[in-house]
Amino acid sequence: MMLSNFMENEEKRRSYFLKKETQKSALPIRLQAYERLSLFLERITPDRLLLRLSSKGMNVQQYRSLLVNAIRQEFEHNLSQQIYLSDEAWKLVVTAKSATVGIINNVAEELDPKLEGIELSKAILNKVMEMESFPTKKALGFLKREVKRDF
Repeated sequence: MMLSNFMENEEKRRSYFLKKETQKSALPIRLQAYERLSLFLERITPDRLLLRLSSKGMNVQQYRSLLVNAIRQEFEHNLSQQIYLSDEAWKLVVTAKSATVGIINNVAEELDPKLEGIELSKAILNKVMEMESFPTKKALGFLKREVKRDF
């Protein structure tokens, strides 16, 4: 009986130290995931996205495709980071991405597809300025709070 208790306690102790060591080595990876997704959210925020991707020489339809494809590619590049985030944080990142793509598509639908791409930029910025808060900002704020709380 005593030997059984000793063995059980020893196994619990080993398990505890193994878990602690694993958490220590996973911490930098988890923080990197939060950093990468914060960067993703910053890059898809409309004002930054529009500055980064020029509409020069494109019409509304072409520029819309460029913007949406850039967001999707960057999202796919960061897809694996979801395993290091809470479910709620990941949901907010996905919502922010979808909302950004949705706004681009909705605004583009309201314009003549043959207009210059700069007109889409202006219309997107006007739409975003009408909004109280943009989903990328909400998601970014949540990620920051979660990092402060958990790390």
